Amino acid sequence: MSVSIEVDELTEPQLSVRQLHVAYGGIQAVKNLNLDLYAGELVSLIGANGAGKTTTLKAICGLLAPQSGEVRFNGHPIAGQGPWALVEQGLVMVPEGRGIFARMSIDENLRMGCYLRKDKDIESDIDTVYRRFPRLKERHRQLAGTLSGGEQQLLAMGRALLAKPRLLLLDEPTMGLAPIMVDQIFEVVREVSSMGVTVLLVEQNALRALEMADRAYVLDSGELVLSGPAKELLDNPQVQAAYLGA
Repeated sequence: MSVSIEVDELTEPQLSVRQLHVAYGGIQAVKNLNLDLYAGELVSLIGANGAGKTTTLKAICGLLAPQSGEVRFNGHPIAGQGPWALVEQGLVMVPEGRGIFARMSIDENLRMGCYLRKDKDIESDIDTVYRRFPRLKERHRQLAGTLSGGEQQLLAMGRALLAKPRLLLLDEPTMGLAPIMVDQIFEVVREVSSMGVTVLLVEQNALRALEMADRAYVLDSGELVLSGPAKELLDNPQVQAAYLGA
């Protein structure tokens, strides 16, 4: 189960996006986007292909420079900061396509998640990841590029967890995976959320994403068209027709 958060106007968002505009050349990919995430929430961002979901995540984590708008993390504006600086602050992204280092071993990939850390808990945290994902432990010397798609996704998520995120951005974590691996990835997302990590989940499987989320936002052609408690959006006729096959 995800952490249930009661949101009110007196609570400051952990992540606040205001009037965000992002373009690729002359194409406006995200238009006047506003969204908030509060500490401990699991929030889903859904929409059709090309709706601007990945662009939004990239703008939040510093991989894309927005045309205009503001992104604040823990109350501070983060415009112009590189992804490495945001990782150090606890804002971590698992990108679409996993982004693993294919010619490095599983163990080396995991240790890259600790690259910015200077604490003494690195080895114990790596052991914790191996206990959570025993398949990675069994093959820790294997080159990451030889793993299956599902195993690579587990590796990418394990590496992200080793960066000790306060906010975790997940971009299409189940894309192209077999159903049994899809179930495992969603279980990992639930577990991460139950640990108190705030999660922003971009996911094509809108039904599963809404079922597990506290709240959700719906993007269409770069614009926010719906938002609210995930359970309410599950019952929304517009969402059912567009994304749930009803």
